[in-house]
This record gives sequence, C-alpha cells and structure tokens, in this order.
Amino acid sequence: MSTTKRPDPRLIRTDDSWLTLPNPHGVPVEICAGPGVPIESAAVDELLTVLETEATLRTLAAATPGLSVEPRIDRVVCTPDFHKGAGIPIGTVLQTTGAMIPQAVGNDINCGMRVEATSLTVERVRPHLDKLERHLRHLFFEGGRHIGLTPAHREGLLRDGLPGLLDAGVPGDVGGAWGQVSADDLDGTGGRLHTAAHPAASADGFRDWITSGGGTGGDGTSFDSIIGSVGGGNHFAELQYVSQIHDGAAAYAWGLAPGRVVLMVHSGSLSLGHQANATGQDQARALWPKGVPAPRNRILPMLLDEAGAARRERYLTAFANAANFAIGNRFFLALMMRAGLAAVAGDVGARLVYDAPHNLLWPSNDAGDGTVVHRKGATPAGGAGDRHAWGEPVIVPGSMGAPSHLLRGLGNTRALHSACHGAGRSVPRGSASRGGDAELDAFLEEFRVVTPLNHRDPAVAGRRDIIEAWRRDLKQEAPWAYKEVGAVVHSLEDAGVAMPVAELRPLLTVKG
Repeated sequence: MSTTKRPDPRLIRTDDSWLTLPNPHGVPVEICAGPGVPIESAAVDELLTVLETEATLRTLAAATPGLSVEPRIDRVVCTPDFHKGAGIPIGTVLQTTGAMIPQAVGNDINCGMRVEATSLTVERVRPHLDKLERHLRHLFFEGGRHIGLTPAHREGLLRDGLPGLLDAGVPGDVGGAWGQVSADDLDGTGGRLHTAAHPAASADGFRDWITSGGGTGGDGTSFDSIIGSVGGGNHFAELQYVSQIHDGAAAYAWGLAPGRVVLMVHSGSLSLGHQANATGQDQARALWPKGVPAPRNRILPMLLDEAGAARRERYLTAFANAANFAIGNRFFLALMMRAGLAAVAGDVGARLVYDAPHNLLWPSNDAGDGTVVHRKGATPAGGAGDRHAWGEPVIVPGSMGAPSHLLRGLGNTRALHSACHGAGRSVPRGSASRGGDAELDAFLEEFRVVTPLNHRDPAVAGRRDIIEAWRRDLKQEAPWAYKEVGAVVHSLEDAGVAMPVAELRPLLTVKG
C-alpha cells in the first residue's frame, strides 16, 4: 500500500508533533510525527493488529490464577520512522507490565548503529575513493577480512560481549586494523557504548557456531564466515564526513569537527538473532495454556510468573548471546572500514562516538515492578546524566546517499525515552524495486555503492540478467524508497525528543 500525504483518518493529531490512535483495547498509543512525515495506512493496520495482544494478556491472566501482577500493555509510542514491518511495525516502542513479548523485538536482536570519528579529513580521503572502493570490496566480499576467532573467542563474545572477546586474547588481525583498537572500543562505562555486554550464563544454544570451522594454525583459530557480515536489507557500512555542526559543545565532546571523516555501521545479529527469536517462540508456545485458543494475530506473550521462569530464562540467555554477537559484529565491521582507510590513506586514528541498539527489551530495574520496554526499530534517547553529559547520542541515518544526523537525547518520558533509528520507508520494498531506471542511473552517477557485484567489471556488465537483479536490489534501498530524513529529524526536535548535533554526508556505502 502506498504512503499517503494526508494522515490516516484513524489517527487524531493532537499537536504539531504528536498523533494518537484510538483503539478498541483502550491502550494509549501516540505517534511522534510532524505534518511533513508521511504515515503508511498499512503500518496503522499492523499496529492495530498488534494491540489485540492486550486481549491476549487478559485471556492469559484468566487462565493463570494467582498472578501477583495483572499483565497488560501500558503504553505504545511510535517514532517518526514508523512503517510496516513483518508483524510488528518498525519504530514501535511498547511498554508492558507482567509480561514480555519476544515478537516485539523480532529476529534481528540488537540490530543497531556504531559511529566512529576518525583522524582523517574529507580532503585527505576523497582523492583515494577509487582505490578505497576496490579495497573495501576485497575486505567485505572477496575473502579479505580474515577475522580469526578461536572457540574461546566466540564463547567469550556470546557470554560476555566485547570484554569476553578480549579475555580470550587478541583475535586475527582484521586487515591490519587490530593495532588501532583503544580502550574506548571495549569499555561501556565511559558512555560510548549503550552497553559493552549482555552477560549470559552460557552459550550452549550456539555450540555449533562456537566450534565451527577448522584451525588454520596450532591454536585452533579459524577465519569466521559469519562475523563481519553486513547483512541484507537496510544494513550498511558507510564512510561519511561532518558537513554541518548544530551544537558545537556537544560535537566537540564527541570528537566531531567540520570535514572530519566518520564511519557508520548498521548491522545486527544475523542468523544468531533468528535462532534466538525461534527459541523465544518455542518457549512461548510451550508455556501456552492447554485448551486456550492461540491468538488471531499469532503474537505469543510470556507472563512474568514463577511457573514460566525456566523457559523465560532459556529465551533470555539466547537473547543475550545474540545481542552480544551483534555488538561484536558492528565492532569488526568498523575495524574493516578502518583497515580499508588505512590501506589508502595511511595511519588512521578512530574514536568511538556511540554504539546504539535498536531491537532489544529492557526489563525494569525496580524489584517487583514487572515492566518491560520493547523497542522494535527504535533507539534509546536518554537525557543528560552521569554517562551522557550532553544526552545520549541518537544516530539517525538517511536513505542510501542522503545525509545522516547525530542528535543528543533529551530523555523525553512521553516518548518513552526513545527516538527513531532512521528515516523510515515510505515505499514497500516490492514497489521500490519497480522504480525508474533513470532515477537509479542518476543516483549511481553521483554516489558510490560497494556491493559484492562490481557492476563496472566488463565480464559482469555483459550479463544483463545479473545486472538487472543487482539493480532491483539497489532500488529497494534507493532514496525514493524512504521518508525525507530532514522532516523526521525536525519531528524529533519539535517534540523535545532529541536535538541535532551534527549532519554527516556520505562518501561511500558498503551494502551486502
């Protein structure tokens, strides 16, 4: 269904920044979106289907006597990039009490963004883009990444995140970039990672990955075939530069200056996230009361009761393993980008600005509170505090080839301390893939996209079937498939959710 310029008639605008969605379940729902941000009717349909879970929770409560807390959906907030997903709209923040909902996080657990400010300027890098493109294609797609991990590295990462990875010793050299790693890369206490680890008691559910591969040396190290993968869809690794500063003090604190080259990585937990989500679905089905019909929307909550504790823990352990893998994957992708830069521009220093998650759940720290915040395609946007003197960094990428934005979170409680994780689709992938060829040609004239296929290779250029498939894939992520990122950022600013700090313009994007 195509996007409409006028808001869906089921939505009620309460002011220039917010809309509400009345629903038969009585769940408070607000959408942060200014008048210039289009909203898909298909996304509204999907959200109304999700809200049927409130009735599911009442059914579960009736079939489970003795609950100490009434399970319910407290609130739903949708961010400006709100659009249809695969069962749960992207840009949905859902707070529950007495239950958690694995599907409200989804398959790509801890999908997120990592941004690093390098020591290079755009003037230093721009003359070398041809060579850099060739080098990055080799690193990402032609066997050049050589990330050597032992079983101990893999288990350490899955159980204890980046610190666990390093406890097992220095992994393979990652194209020469390992020597540039600093304490900031690995320490979450300094406020530059949302978290460095999601501690897990075991990683037994991923034993096949931990022990996969054969040793290339006497230490059992093997070059991993999964970690260091960009993934598909809207995931990417991008080289950018700071084109504009909006908040000089915050930008300085984050290591940003005009013309500074920046790395941005958007990736998640790949196949491990799918496996962890499948574990959650299996455990939720096993806990479902006998004789109670399955919900029409197929969303299966897990009550936070004592009887379900063991099965919840199985899911949460797999969840933590996948979340830790995603942190590590972004870390290695950034190292690969650093290695590419170093190969063409000499020594590269890099400072982590922030690593922010999108798809996670956050149980309350208050004992007995029983609340859980689920974010699906949304990022935390906490305010200024001990860890974030200027507010939590909020990373909002534009569509491929469009500017990205860094903002500082304001801790807005109305927004459930959340912001959007991008511009958001305005055209479904199927429709976008049928977009105009002239627009794509004009885009490719102006912008570099590094993909597994080198469309400039004469041997490939003559294969029309291969080139057409490649072009269809690119059209799905082209600028016309996404909302205009400026309107999305203005919505966050006008709503008091986050304030702009810097604009970043792209030089080159790596797409899987």
